[in-house]
Amino acid sequence: MEGGPSPLSHLQNPRNAVAKPTPKDTDFLIHLEAYLAKRDGVDKLLKISRYASKIILASSILPETLTLTRRLKSFESSVGVSRKAFRLGKFVQDVNALRKSRFDSKEDLILSIIAYGGEGLYYFVEQFVWFAKSGLIDSKHLHNLQRISAWSEFIGYLGSISLKIRDLKRINEDEACLGSSIEIAYLKEIKCDEEEERMRKLREKKLLKKLSIVQDVADGLMAVADIRDGKGRLSAPFLVSSAGLLSALISAHKNWLSC
Repeated sequence: MEGGPSPLSHLQNPRNAVAKPTPKDTDFLIHLEAYLAKRDGVDKLLKISRYASKIILASSILPETLTLTRRLKSFESSVGVSRKAFRLGKFVQDVNALRKSRFDSKEDLILSIIAYGGEGLYYFVEQFVWFAKSGLIDSKHLHNLQRISAWSEFIGYLGSISLKIRDLKRINEDEACLGSSIEIAYLKEIKCDEEEERMRKLREKKLLKKLSIVQDVADGLMAVADIRDGKGRLSAPFLVSSAGLLSALISAHKNWLSC
């Protein structure tokens, strides 16, 4: 799973939160260093380069006989294997995320188990896919490992999208409630700077949640293509490559903001 589900979270009062510098407040090179120090930061840059290469190859812009075409194919394949190394031990984050999650209902519990369980199994199996592709274990197991990996990834995304849609509904409810409070304050000519700041943060959070859903849908499309072994209209190389690049750009943007 490329993007991965997010832990369940609820809105907090900004007065109780510690102010965190935004990317605009920090030096670019320092921010870039922090970004590249993260496993996901480097992984998403590799993902962008890989799917940009796949789009070029799928669009048939370059002739098959061109040396650059062969080099792009070799580069794309090499980056694909390299990215799997970044998933070594990454399944632990899903185990911990599930342990730390708060559940308001049985539905939240079930969806969290599906989301984190699917993603965790995906990352766990991907370790052995990497072992097979790098020659550490017999490649005869590769097909079955990839099939298990694709199905667990797809199931994880179903749970993740469902969780994020529920979170988005909660944000919409909080936004509507806060908006009503601000309108009343305006009518009474009362300053509401704090509430307006909370509204700004709510809208930012809402946008990021929507982008996360789009990312999960794009990654889910790629998982379907893997399950179907590249067959069918939804598995067209250019479509899948475009979905991969879109997912990579969204994820890179989110990781940049989180640094």
